[in-house]
Amino acid sequence: MEIHQLRYLVAVADEGSFSRAAAKVRVAQPSLSQQIRKLEAEVGQPLFDRLPRSVVLTEAGRCLIDYARQILASIGDARRCVDELKGEVAGKVAVGAIPTIAPYVLPELVVTFQKHYPDVILEIVEDVTDGITRRIEAGELDVALASTCRPSPTLRRESVATEPLLALVPEKNPLAKKDLVEFDDLKSQRFLLLHEMHCLSQQVNHLLESRRLRPEIALAGSQLSTIANMVAASIGISIVPQMMVKHHATPGCVSLPFAPPVPERELNLLYNPLRFQSKAAAAFREEAAAALSGKESPSVRSANA
Repeated sequence: MEIHQLRYLVAVADEGSFSRAAAKVRVAQPSLSQQIRKLEAEVGQPLFDRLPRSVVLTEAGRCLIDYARQILASIGDARRCVDELKGEVAGKVAVGAIPTIAPYVLPELVVTFQKHYPDVILEIVEDVTDGITRRIEAGELDVALASTCRPSPTLRRESVATEPLLALVPEKNPLAKKDLVEFDDLKSQRFLLLHEMHCLSQQVNHLLESRRLRPEIALAGSQLSTIANMVAASIGISIVPQMMVKHHATPGCVSLPFAPPVPERELNLLYNPLRFQSKAAAAFREEAAAALSGKESPSVRSANA
């Protein structure tokens, strides 16, 4: 087996398409397909079922794919370990973030980080929590910005801060006149929530259930911006993170804090404790922790010292 063959195997499995995989790894599709066929010949079994509209792993492919991911992750760790001997904060860092954090934290964080560490290349992946954690465990991501997630031996969760959740209501809704909102105020309201694949939706549903609220769900969306626009159109109300309101106020909406006890969500950094952590990855984790907690960047503190 060749390393590039394993890389192609993983790319096709992730993309579900030979053409998209070829574009991802930047090789011609015939070359990629040929290498996959050579790998299949070596193992003596087909690794993919070629369907009319997609490509899916066979049982043999599913058996091999986890080992391929581990091998590629170990090779990446070996390269980073050698790079560390140069004594420079350089190289590549693969960063993940969930959609309810990424647009509000990453733009400023990336600009600040690249200003302080110009020799580091960042690769950014936005995905829901399940996708992020899978990529962390597989060694495809070095660090991720997320909220709650399931525990795992190959996933370490570093708690950075908590963030208040706010009620988002139409400006013409009677609730908009209140200074503080209580969950009992929401009993008769229609709710607009993210799809259940988002951890924020799961958190909000848990909050409502814990207070014995079973409101009508008018929409399960995929983006907070869509939810906010629906709220502005008086279709319903929602519960959103504070960072969304802070960074992207939506005309026609009013955000209201909750009366104590204030509902919150966790803000965490995720990484794989079994993997080698480069200086660049460690530096990004420090910068990201500062960004999530609202504290001064460690690079700024060092420069001012």
